[in-house]
Amino acid sequence: MATPTRRPQRATGRQALVFYGKGCGALVGIAMLVLMIHDGLGVGAAVVLVAIVGGLVAVQRVRAADRARLGEIRAARSMEIGRYHAMNPREFEDAIAYLCRRDGCRDARRVGGAGDLGADVTALAPDGRRIVIQCKRYGPTTKVGSPDLQRFGGTCYSVHGAQVAVVVTTSVFTKPAANYATQHGIRCYDQSALAAWASRTGPAPWM
Repeated sequence: MATPTRRPQRATGRQALVFYGKGCGALVGIAMLVLMIHDGLGVGAAVVLVAIVGGLVAVQRVRAADRARLGEIRAARSMEIGRYHAMNPREFEDAIAYLCRRDGCRDARRVGGAGDLGADVTALAPDGRRIVIQCKRYGPTTKVGSPDLQRFGGTCYSVHGAQVAVVVTTSVFTKPAANYATQHGIRCYDQSALAAWASRTGPAPWM
């Protein structure tokens, strides 16, 4: 199958400023070099030239390292979320409990099932706070809606005594769901936040 042709991306405002800054720096350096040569300051001119070239090389190396690191992070997160999509709901709950234990929680366990009243995983954070997590192992086209958050909000504090209430999903949240969560202090972890947590490139829900 033919590889689709990618359209060249336009430079963003930040990229334009970087290029502009580099160009100005190079022009200033060249101007100083010409003046020094004109005034017979050959050694000084050479030093300036070496400094300019060295600075440009250092900037390019830093930017290349940043791009490589960003690529590694994206690859790690993509691999993690793919694993969770392949799990059934019970396996997903066990996996979330494992992440809690891995990151220092005590008494992390799966409690989901019939009559769980919205709590799928409970744990004690490293600082002692009680964590109550609801797990939504949804496909990428199914969003977590406001009714899901409202049901969880009705039990996570009053029934389960949560000090940290979290809904974790392999999908995303609707805007009304996110608004409800903000109003009631519930932390929403969508697929991106979950992948970051699982790959150790982002924070745990209780942090």
